Amino acid sequence: MSGYSRQLTVLFWAALIASPLFLDGWNLGLLSQLMIYGIFALSLAFIWGQGGLLCFGQSLFFGLGAYAMALTTKDMIPGIPATTLTGLGLAVILPAVVAGLLGLALFKGRGLYGAYFGIVTLSAAVIAERLAINWSYIGGFNGLLDIPPLRVGWGSWQTELYDPLPFFFVVLVAALGIYLLLLRLERSAFGTVLRGIRDNETRATFLGFETAEYKAAAFAVSGAIAGLAGALFAVQFAFVSPAILGFALATEVLIWVAIGGKTVLLAAFIGAVAVKSVENVLSDTLGQYWLLVLGLLFVVAVVLMPRGLLAPFLQLPLPRALRLSGSKEE
Repeated sequence: MSGYSRQLTVLFWAALIASPLFLDGWNLGLLSQLMIYGIFALSLAFIWGQGGLLCFGQSLFFGLGAYAMALTTKDMIPGIPATTLTGLGLAVILPAVVAGLLGLALFKGRGLYGAYFGIVTLSAAVIAERLAINWSYIGGFNGLLDIPPLRVGWGSWQTELYDPLPFFFVVLVAALGIYLLLLRLERSAFGTVLRGIRDNETRATFLGFETAEYKAAAFAVSGAIAGLAGALFAVQFAFVSPAILGFALATEVLIWVAIGGKTVLLAAFIGAVAVKSVENVLSDTLGQYWLLVLGLLFVVAVVLMPRGLLAPFLQLPLPRALRLSGSKEE
């Protein structure tokens, strides 16, 4: 299966690279949107699949990244240059810091885990949504409009990426880069410790690992990636609103990752792309009942195929030195 999985992985990325040859501008824009959601799904799959941290409030970091990008590029933060690079940097750093500090607060001492961790993170996302609704400086309930597009270049030699084709390649490079980065982390000693904590945190603690710090670090990485996805979302739609911080999006990303497969990064990415594509079709054909079909698919995936629908076909083998004895995913 390992050679077959590698071929499918290469074929998938090759198909994305070649897609501008077959798609028009509107469909390229749609595919860019789906890949942004895929990046968002990667952020959750990393902490859920590798660290066993089921975060119900991942939308908090997505929304923080989107708002950071919007406020920066609209020159609404005093003393911060209104540039694309500054906006992207802040959109990555701010969610990473918030996630890291929140992780340390939740994991230190006796620590939170399982459903308790999920409830606290969901509460944080809902609180952030309510704060955004009532904060007029960031647009309140109406959000922020007219967010500038991505600008590339330096100094006076800058151009704005209004055209779907260059923006598509920016998103594609970001998606592939994030995937390779997380795959590298997964296959590193850090990833091995995370899987050890996921499988038996007590044993990892007895072996001398500061499990709270490892989980907080993974949470920070996840927050940074979700923030980057939020920044790309903001510049594509030129609009952000409190809804991207709250419960609805937090629930959606859980469904994408669960259906695709939380233990395999590419499966989670494809799960987001596939489910969002199916949503458009279902909403057109079934109207308000499409949510029921999506919910049933989620239940089937969780109960009958807990590894996800795609993970068994895309599982890349770990190097022998990094395999965990008795691990369920091997």
